[in-house]
Order: sequence, then C-alpha cells, then structure tokens
Amino acid sequence: MRFCCLFDTPLGPCGLVWGPAGVARLQLPERDPEATLARLLATHPEAEAHPPDGHASVAVAAVAALLAGARQGLAEVTLDLSACTPFQRRVYEVARRIAPGETRTYGALARELGDPRLSRAVGRALGQNPVAILVPCHRVLSASGAGGFSARGGVSTKRRLLELEGAAGALGPLFARGAGAGVR
Repeated sequence: MRFCCLFDTPLGPCGLVWGPAGVARLQLPERDPEATLARLLATHPEAEAHPPDGHASVAVAAVAALLAGARQGLAEVTLDLSACTPFQRRVYEVARRIAPGETRTYGALARELGDPRLSRAVGRALGQNPVAILVPCHRVLSASGAGGFSARGGVSTKRRLLELEGAAGALGPLFARGAGAGVR
C-alpha cells in the first residue's frame, strides 16, 4: 500500500508518495497544487491520500526545513528506491553523501563509483531521480556549468535550491557559463 500527500513549503506545495519501505517519490512544486498532485499521481496512481506519518512525517519536516533555508541534512529520511535500477541506487547513495551547501560534478560522482567514463550515465540517473532533494541531484553540476534540472523552473530552480543551502555564491561563474548546457 502506498500513500500520498501534499505539504506546504516556502517554494510552494510539494508532493510525497510513501509506503512501509520508505519514501518513493518527492514532487517539487508545479504551477499549482492540482498540477503537483497530478504529476505525483502520474507515477503512482495507486497511492491513496493520507496525512503524513512515519517515513513521510520525517521527510515532510526535513524538506520543509531545507526549503526554508536550514542547512538540513536529509540522510535520516528512509527511501524506497525499489523501482530504481541497481546503478541508479548506487548513484543515489553517492549523491546522498553530498552535504547541504556543497556540490560535486557528474565526473566526481563517476569517479566515486569507480569509473570516470560514467559521468553521462550518472547524469541520466540523476535526471530520473524520483526523490529530488532527498537525493540531492541539485548539488551535482556539470564540469562546464550548472547542468540541467528536470523540476519546474529548470536551472533557475536548481540555482534557488543551492542559494537556500548557501552554495550558489561560490557557483556564480559556473551558472554564468552555459547554465542550460551539459548533462543533468
């Protein structure tokens, strides 16, 4: 059984899907709450509306704090990544080690995975991240710029998340060069 909810954050209503194994999806705000819920349910149509409890309540509190500007770690949130490939799970495990306010490149993650040639595959895996922010794909940049970001607002949302964490000040030149270029 999976459950879902919308919850308020300073950036707008986010959506969450969870079950006994952990959080399976985090949806960043869309243009309105209805669009956020529709996008959430597009991937989990079986999820039933329910107030956040257990894994969900931990995730809601952590995400809301992070989006309010707290240097909030999110490692305490239990994730259900059973729908992800083994490679995606490895990428997400490495990405979760990136602390708020810090960044890495796709190439750095590839090297941590043991093969620097995997940087594009790392970018593709992060582009399919079902739990953005909980797996902090916004903290991963291309070598020549910010890279992409699949959430509403694209790179400007990525930049805003990094600003909230205190990282964007050091990243100004990266965002200035080809902000929309590179892999995600």
